[in-house]
Amino acid sequence: MDYGYINARVRGMHSRLLGKKAFDALLVQQDIPSLVGELEKTPYRAEVQEAAVIYPGLKGIEAALRMNLVRTCQKVLSLVRGSDAETLVGVILGRWDIHNIKTVLRGKHLFTAPDEIRECLIPAGTLGEPLLLELIKQPDVRAVVDLLATWDVVYHKPLTPHLDEYAKNRDLSVLEYALDRFHYHNAMSMLKEGRPDHDVMRGLICLEIDSLNLKNALRMNRDRVDPDTAREYFLPGGAHITEEKFLKIVGIVHVDDIAGTIAGTPFSFLVPFIPDALRTGAFSVLEKELDIYLTRKGVGVFRTDPLGGAVVIGYLWAKQNEIINIRIIARCKDARISDAELEKELRYV
Repeated sequence: MDYGYINARVRGMHSRLLGKKAFDALLVQQDIPSLVGELEKTPYRAEVQEAAVIYPGLKGIEAALRMNLVRTCQKVLSLVRGSDAETLVGVILGRWDIHNIKTVLRGKHLFTAPDEIRECLIPAGTLGEPLLLELIKQPDVRAVVDLLATWDVVYHKPLTPHLDEYAKNRDLSVLEYALDRFHYHNAMSMLKEGRPDHDVMRGLICLEIDSLNLKNALRMNRDRVDPDTAREYFLPGGAHITEEKFLKIVGIVHVDDIAGTIAGTPFSFLVPFIPDALRTGAFSVLEKELDIYLTRKGVGVFRTDPLGGAVVIGYLWAKQNEIINIRIIARCKDARISDAELEKELRYV
């Protein structure tokens, strides 16, 4: 596959990502109106102005970021259409399908108003906005899954078998984990052995699965979940957090033993954070460190193979990271959080 044209276009898009100077300019703004004004000096100008017509303040910024991300993903998808890179992009964008279905299911589970659910959707995957809008019109979780089945949307397959269990226990995690297992299995099945670009993508997915398993194992350890119950929520496909390690972490009593269990993995950098997280029950620091690690790995592949699909993979990770950081800045400014605390929340990569 000749990636010359595709990579040239994607590098052009990459060059328009915000640099340190642009982020510093956003950080010094004192409120949402001034932040909006500064964003209008960036490549987000069109979306910021478009969103401001409909939404005021923070909602306008978040709507603009969603629009920009969706348009960016669709542009990249149009560039790679018909090429081998389409598979790689499809794997990456599949996560937005999962995000959107989970968002709708959570909304229906909590009886959230349709307009509130809509504001959290990011139609950047294969499920377009018209389909998603029909889903949020459904009265409950079962109706959402039934509509997916009626339209033969592939994501109904992992959900339908677990509907009765959900109805009995009202435990939404049963459906969410079924979606995750399906997504990662499907993503791995799309990637071919022996293709360097596919190997890069497979490595990132393995790390993502390991990260989710580690997060879940630590939470279950905190909540003293029975290992037999925990086993049902293990996601296969990772490279470092095996089922044996996963269950060991769940059942460990002494914190030092958890540190020893992950010491030989790429996640050993978490060891200093684990005691406080387990003592206080606050896992946000652990999750942030894991997310930064994964993002660094994803963004880093942009510079690994200038002639392959890694350029596209790295750009999409970098774009998502940029939008996350702008969103953090906007929310902190809206909440009048100090600049020092804001800096701690950012996920610079």
